[in-house]
Amino acid sequence: MIYLDTSVALAHLLAEDRRPPATLWRETLVSSRLLEYELWTRLHARGIAASHGDFARDLLDRVALLELVPAVLARALEPFPVPVRTLDALHLASLEFLRTRRPTLRLATYDQRLRSAADALGVEAWSG
Repeated sequence: MIYLDTSVALAHLLAEDRRPPATLWRETLVSSRLLEYELWTRLHARGIAASHGDFARDLLDRVALLELVPAVLARALEPFPVPVRTLDALHLASLEFLRTRRPTLRLATYDQRLRSAADALGVEAWSG
């Protein structure tokens, strides 16, 4: 099971130079509900929600989304081993919550700050 960070989802949606391989989409994917909000915010900001909306919906349909339940929100308020940004704290808290149920959960991210924080928590990186 792989926790999908917004940076990887956006790279796929926007056909950036660094894109995840097709094999990623055959994995079991999970993320925070935050992924949905981040994707749509970025698409609206770029003025491409109409042209990329169906693609975004298809991507989100492939991902099991964890709601921001009180336990996740409470964890995001606690310190992490390294300083993190607000949205990263929410992703990391979601990831930690899921790891209590799936210890082998790996993180797919292109965000180096998030990757460093996840490393400090002992989260295995998805290598794709």
